[in-house]
Amino acid sequence: MAIWKKSFTLEDLRERHVDTAEGHLGIEFCAIGDDWLAARMPVDARTVQPFRILHGGASVLLAESVGSCAANLCVDQEKFYCVGLDINANHVRGASSGWVTGTARPLHIGKSTHVWQIHITNEADALVCVSRLTMSVLRRPSPESPG
Repeated sequence: MAIWKKSFTLEDLRERHVDTAEGHLGIEFCAIGDDWLAARMPVDARTVQPFRILHGGASVLLAESVGSCAANLCVDQEKFYCVGLDINANHVRGASSGWVTGTARPLHIGKSTHVWQIHITNEADALVCVSRLTMSVLRRPSPESPG
């Protein structure tokens, strides 16, 4: 059973991330399942550190991007929005070329928090990074509420 609150396409997600950190790093949303979302990121001059391997911060940005997007797709976006509360990452393997793919799956979808697990793999499907992201679910201010 799908966890998403409304239907969307990969093109919708791509358009939403134009002129953002995701867009500047070349992150592309690439696959959707009933209870998971995936995005990929190139390992290139934008995402490597001086040793020419994937920068850990770029991996964390990919993890938070795909997890945050997934969390926001699980709430009624007219009433709520989700923001990052905590993230951790374990970098288990380097990557020096190609693409890495982050796949977010929920561990907990609650009324006030979500917890997402994001596995980042290389093109050989080997684990590069595992991350856990906690999101805070916030109520949007009503249009009638003051400033």
